[in-house]
Amino acid sequence: AMGAAADAEWLRWVSKKFGNATGKEKEISLEEFKSALQVKESFFAERFFALFDSDGSGSLSREELLGSLRRLLRGNSTEKLRFLFQVYDVDGMEVSPWGWNTGMEVIPWGWNTGILGSAGSGSIDAEELRVVLRGCLRESSLALPEERLGALSQALLQALDRDHSGSITFPELREQLEAFPELLESLSLSAASWLKPPSATPAERGLCCFSRESRGDQRAGLCCLGGWVATSALLLALGALWHRERGPALALARGCGQSLNLNCALLAALMLRRSLTWLRSTPLAELFPLELHVRGHERVGHLVLALAATHAGAHLAQAGVAQRDWRVALGEYVRRARPGAGGVGGTAPQTGLALLALLLAMLACSSPCVRRGGHFEVFYWSHLSYISVWFLLLLHGPHFWKWFLVPGSLFVLEKVLGWVWRRAGDLHILEANLLPSKVTHLVIQRPKSFHFQPGDYVYLNIPAIAAYEWHPFSISSAPEQPETLWLHIRARGQWTTKLYEYFQQLESRGPEPNPTGKSRSEPRSQHWEQCFLDGPYGTPSRRIFSSEHAVLIGAGIGITPFASILQSIMFRYRRRKQSCPSCRFSWSQEGREEEMTLRKVDFIWITRDQQHLQWFLGLLARLEAEQAELEPGGKFLELQLYMTAALGRGDVKALGLQLALDLVAAREQRDSISGLRTRTQPGRPDWDKVLGRVAAERRGKVSVFFCGSAGMGRDIRRHCRRLGFRFHRERF
Repeated sequence: AMGAAADAEWLRWVSKKFGNATGKEKEISLEEFKSALQVKESFFAERFFALFDSDGSGSLSREELLGSLRRLLRGNSTEKLRFLFQVYDVDGMEVSPWGWNTGMEVIPWGWNTGILGSAGSGSIDAEELRVVLRGCLRESSLALPEERLGALSQALLQALDRDHSGSITFPELREQLEAFPELLESLSLSAASWLKPPSATPAERGLCCFSRESRGDQRAGLCCLGGWVATSALLLALGALWHRERGPALALARGCGQSLNLNCALLAALMLRRSLTWLRSTPLAELFPLELHVRGHERVGHLVLALAATHAGAHLAQAGVAQRDWRVALGEYVRRARPGAGGVGGTAPQTGLALLALLLAMLACSSPCVRRGGHFEVFYWSHLSYISVWFLLLLHGPHFWKWFLVPGSLFVLEKVLGWVWRRAGDLHILEANLLPSKVTHLVIQRPKSFHFQPGDYVYLNIPAIAAYEWHPFSISSAPEQPETLWLHIRARGQWTTKLYEYFQQLESRGPEPNPTGKSRSEPRSQHWEQCFLDGPYGTPSRRIFSSEHAVLIGAGIGITPFASILQSIMFRYRRRKQSCPSCRFSWSQEGREEEMTLRKVDFIWITRDQQHLQWFLGLLARLEAEQAELEPGGKFLELQLYMTAALGRGDVKALGLQLALDLVAAREQRDSISGLRTRTQPGRPDWDKVLGRVAAERRGKVSVFFCGSAGMGRDIRRHCRRLGFRFHRERF
């Protein structure tokens, strides 16, 4: 019923598009057909147009188009398979019934024998398959060498040509596809997607730090939220009660002031990154949702602004009520510092209004449209006013220093230590490789004292890009890699775009001289730019190593933290596995079990197109080779790749290509798209099937770690709840 409803809705959409394209005309041309139905590639547009053009006039009437589409939608899998055969049979251009010649008779398509169309010779040869597969590749945003295209067409021909005649007839096609029930099942579903391009994938981000979202972790978060709200409300109520005899306005102002003391100190405490990283290695990490500190900082900031506005409004109301001429009274109250007005030297009114203005400016400059709209530097510089805010708070509130003493001291200590550590090392970018889709792969000299955990992130400063800006990025190399650090940075904002363009210009000018005077044979992308690092800062990703069955899901550049984690997993796995050199018997070393309790790792990478796969193909190939070396035929690490721009098997524009790719992969034990042993799957994962297979393996308690868009995360989380998996999602 849902498919029928979708088909009916699609037909209404087609009818509307058709009306917009034709205007006063009653028929549309091939170009108008492409535009109206959003058909991307000319090959399939021409084939569909020719088959829909029943009278061979070179144009489509409304009746021809909608009538053909209705018959296509209502047809069963066999009838749709006949249409597929007709699309592939391209060598004949004579007008004939909408069917094909099996060698003995003309078989109509099954509904109206009077409809005419462009038919072929009644068989499909190798050259026709090459033409069709080339169109399939373009439609799926894929590019393969001609020899690989030839191998695909030959594999398809050999599989379908049962009588070895050198060509494929419809009975042969139908008989062979019966061995692939999933393909026939896909053909029987809605055909509305056949004439639509693939939808865009959600936006991807760079920095990933996981946040726990299982039910137990939600309880911890709710407990912290409840405690914070209750404490803030209690302080407000106590402050108001202590001053209730001085009027409601002043009582409200004093109550808000008491609550502000706590929350302004909490703002500083929630950004103690080094302290939070240390706390994650203690048992407190199980009691508090430490990875939600950025979201907590935002929520506390909103409450601080609300309390500050109420506090200022109540004081102004009190000052105006106490005098008959309230305008004059307010002006005097705001302009001059007076003894008894509060604060240092009676400056509470002036410092309070200055604080409110600064907080409003910080809130406005922290909005997503500023931070993610190409104006990150506005957010960055406006947030540095926190120094002025804390200084004014110490002048404004007589008791604030008591609340601020511990978090403020820790914050200053962290900043001083970070500054000393950053300036002590003379670090350089050893290599900058420009990858597809504007991703910059930086290879940075690793400081000797730099220790980090897989999945950690650092703040990066490159003076040549911006002297004072620091930006956070996940480390994509493993801790066991001793001499260098890797960062993969996608150009999405202003700073990251400037970074990519800077190294692009350097690469176009050629290599620069080596300032160290040492001989080396690095590629052209080596430039030895100075940089500074702040960190590392931890994430809960180390929970992966204490899991039994870990499922790592990365979408787009969300693979970045998993690149480090996967390398470290395989390093620890190699160190844990021991083998006898004479008999090749393998066993696990018990002394290494505390390092990693993993029994199985599934890594799922969802990327948009073939270019994006290039980011980490080399790494994935090494992981596959290492898995094969350590445990031939083993399944400790299992990779799954999905390409959302590639059309699925249920689409007539891709069925032949996907079948050919399956055949070649089975024969060569290697994927034609990526070169990996793992077959690249088209479209998006079916989470019911993917996670259902994980549950059926029963390799221990399953923990799912996801890094990608929020929408996809919600979908995966829903499936994890149903299956009883722990779910960990990143926060941007």
